Amino acid sequence: MYSTRYILIFVVILTSVVAIALTGIREATAEKAAQNEDIFNKRAILSAVSDYLPGGNTVSDLSDQDVLRIFEEKVTQYALNMEGEVIEGLKAEDIDMAKERKKPEAERRLPLYVYEQDGNGYYIVSVRGNGLWDEIWGNIALKEDLNTIAGASFDHKGETPGLGAEIKDNPAFPAQFKGKEIYDEGEYVSVTVRKGGARDPQHEVDGISGATVTADGVTEMLYRGIKYYEPYFEDLRSNSQQGMLIQTEE
Repeated sequence: MYSTRYILIFVVILTSVVAIALTGIREATAEKAAQNEDIFNKRAILSAVSDYLPGGNTVSDLSDQDVLRIFEEKVTQYALNMEGEVIEGLKAEDIDMAKERKKPEAERRLPLYVYEQDGNGYYIVSVRGNGLWDEIWGNIALKEDLNTIAGASFDHKGETPGLGAEIKDNPAFPAQFKGKEIYDEGEYVSVTVRKGGARDPQHEVDGISGATVTADGVTEMLYRGIKYYEPYFEDLRSNSQQGMLIQTEE
């Protein structure tokens, strides 16, 4: 019969071996995991302009290589401070929105992606907020008028399947945002997700049955998140910049 001391030694050795093995596997796959996460994030960003991808493709039609190629050829990245100024030496994809939310608002950085196709520009902003159970986030593409939504994509960390998770799982939900406007006669109003159905065809979309808290979270996230970009948008308008790219040098 084995002694308690022998069993404890065996458990310690086995635990150590397993821990070392798992660490080795993690290190060996870290680079591939980072690449997959990068492609996943870029695919989500391009989902906001899915209607305007080359060749009439949708994001689901694109291979990982296609996603990387389109991002390289057609997307320009900018990092902004809360005053709407471009931060030199920092790319949008290097900004972790989850970490930025933990900072005081004045110290946050904002990612901006400018996608160009067929001579048209689309400004893709990133927003993040709270759903029922955990964080929700999304990417909103605006046309060059900086008012009309060209497309949207959403994701979540832990919303209820069949209810709040519909913001991601049901393509009909983000599709409602196409053509909506974030300004009403020059006043910023964003877009509201309304329980019981949209009443204002320009600034509201239908809510999700049984997911009021998530819908309210999306409304708050959009209002606050898009508004963060207003200083940048106002600078574009004041300088009458109607093209794709902004000037980053004096």
